[in-house]
Amino acid sequence: MEKHIRRKKLPPGRPLKAVKKEITVGTRFSKIEHFVVKQKAGRAGLKPSEYIRQAAFACTIKAGITEEDRQFVRQLVGMANNLNQLTKLANQYGFLRIVLHFEELRNKIDGLLKELKNGKQSN
Repeated sequence: MEKHIRRKKLPPGRPLKAVKKEITVGTRFSKIEHFVVKQKAGRAGLKPSEYIRQAAFACTIKAGITEEDRQFVRQLVGMANNLNQLTKLANQYGFLRIVLHFEELRNKIDGLLKELKNGKQSN
């Protein structure tokens, strides 16, 4: 005679997921935006909600300009104004007399641009 193997009875219902998604975030789209999201999700073989979730974690968004960057821009604008004034003086009094002022200002601008570039790379 054959023996019947008894199987352990499973609890009813769907098995629990390892990570439960319990927070909902609502986002409003125009009809065109919604259409584009659905199309892109379809091409990726995903539901729109999963497509948006993956996009939120995969993409990087550049931060806006900081207060330090604004100060750099103000300094650069001030230096640009000084350059314009020096150009006017060079036209009035002769170029050779103003060359030293140009060189000094150029060095300051180069230094600011290097600081701005290095600050952006470390973020």
